[in-house]
Amino acid sequence: MGNQNGTLGTDCYHNRYPRARPVSVYSDGYVEGGGYLDLKKPLPEANSLKPSAAGILRQGLDPTSISVLGRKTADLRQNYILGRKLGQGQFGTTYLCTEISTGCEYACKTILKRKLITKVDVEDVRREIQIMHHLSGHKNVVSIKDVYEDGQAVHIVMELLAGGELFDRIKGKGYYSELKAAEIIKIVISIVAMCHSLGVMHRDLKPENFLLLDKDDDLSIKAIDFGLSIFFKPGQVFSELVGSPYYLAPEVLNKRYGPESDVWSAGVILYVLLSGVPPFWSAETPQGIFDAVLKGHIDFESEPWPKISDSAKDLIRKMLCHCPSERLKAHEVLRHPWICKNGVTTGQALDPSIISQLNEFSAMKNLKKLALRVIAERLSEEEIAGLREMFKAVDINNRGVITFGELRKGLTRYSNELEDAKISDIMEMADRDDNVTINYEEFIAATMPRNKIECEEHLMAAFTYFDKDGSGYITIDKLQRAFGDHNMEVTFLEEIILEVDQNNDGQIDYAEFVAMMQGNNSTGDGCQKLETNSNVTLRDAPQLDGPKVH
Repeated sequence: MGNQNGTLGTDCYHNRYPRARPVSVYSDGYVEGGGYLDLKKPLPEANSLKPSAAGILRQGLDPTSISVLGRKTADLRQNYILGRKLGQGQFGTTYLCTEISTGCEYACKTILKRKLITKVDVEDVRREIQIMHHLSGHKNVVSIKDVYEDGQAVHIVMELLAGGELFDRIKGKGYYSELKAAEIIKIVISIVAMCHSLGVMHRDLKPENFLLLDKDDDLSIKAIDFGLSIFFKPGQVFSELVGSPYYLAPEVLNKRYGPESDVWSAGVILYVLLSGVPPFWSAETPQGIFDAVLKGHIDFESEPWPKISDSAKDLIRKMLCHCPSERLKAHEVLRHPWICKNGVTTGQALDPSIISQLNEFSAMKNLKKLALRVIAERLSEEEIAGLREMFKAVDINNRGVITFGELRKGLTRYSNELEDAKISDIMEMADRDDNVTINYEEFIAATMPRNKIECEEHLMAAFTYFDKDGSGYITIDKLQRAFGDHNMEVTFLEEIILEVDQNNDGQIDYAEFVAMMQGNNSTGDGCQKLETNSNVTLRDAPQLDGPKVH
């Protein structure tokens, strides 16, 4: 055991088990890596999920002709210089890349199209990109900056995390003290709660899929690799066998599972943090691991478990409960006494940002509302796919319009954490009138990630929408035409100008427009933020070559 100041123990139990490799939806069958050939024995039907090589040829798929994004993009090398290889995965290689215009360093994950051997594979990569955009802005999720596609590969440019893997941290130093383990699992499970509240199931939680931003800070953890993640609707049941053997929940092996399986995986991570080995590690084959998982015996007798508190063991038992319906939910894990005892503030696991953003949107001035809609219309399909799925899950009658009451019920289905008292505090408007409606376009505009609003390209496009003659100013006449084009009846246009016009010249310049748009917004990653001052004009702002191609 480490001591109570959060240092690590020295007994390296971790050396007895290898790095976990995923059973992936991208592979031809389930034969990526030596030992995984055994997966074919207990699951003879598994290969039916992916065709044979001969079947692929019969499909006539030409990798170079496949379009993953469904839209044209610029050439990656026009904007970035690729450097050394950072890592090699089963389906992609990650490189250090430097943005030419800023000199900033990022990571670039390159997925070769020749490995996308079926249409399902193409959809899997597309969904990974969609989910990364959907989760954009969360402080403990790697930020996606941009995506490029050429004839040979898809390139995902994202935040550079130079601190290494959580797996390697455990491997190098041994098991964690209860204090430090509580701090780390709080972050991990908060990510799980956030994903579930946004309708995303990770399906491959393991220490290898958490990187550190800072090698000197064990708590600078960010989730990466959403290649096996999937959108889900409340009550939806999945049967596809995906994940990494040590971390698979029993219901996944039984091919009938939902988001509860992520909590199981997080429970395995907690066991690893406290002991250095997973609870079902001793078997030499994947089949042996699966048998141990299904049997469900958790070893609390071997070292260091006699020295670990009963409360920690109680939490692990409740996270590794075989019955998914009786297993703790993510937000319940954060309220467990062991988490609280070790000095970790539980807070509210789910940030109901969707609801709060809609309330904020409803209170916005009409100019900012319209500007947000202009920005939303420019976003690519993969950037709004997650929000679209959430809207569809609530709009069960396919009307294209939802009420705040419907939204409240829909989000409650995603997470029981939306307690009545908290809903009352957050949704004051809905409590006054659950019949207040919002259409699809407004929903996307209100809930898109905040970092999209601060992107120079998007701000410039929104300003240009109003300033159609390119004079560098928004005037009353221009506002009237813009609102009219969107069938928005707006009065008191002079007051709209006055609220934004900082130098009292009766019109809005680009710097004033940007200040309005960035007001009350937190800076996000993934797009260069425009630094503004009172001397910035439209002529100083970045110019657009034309609208983005979707």
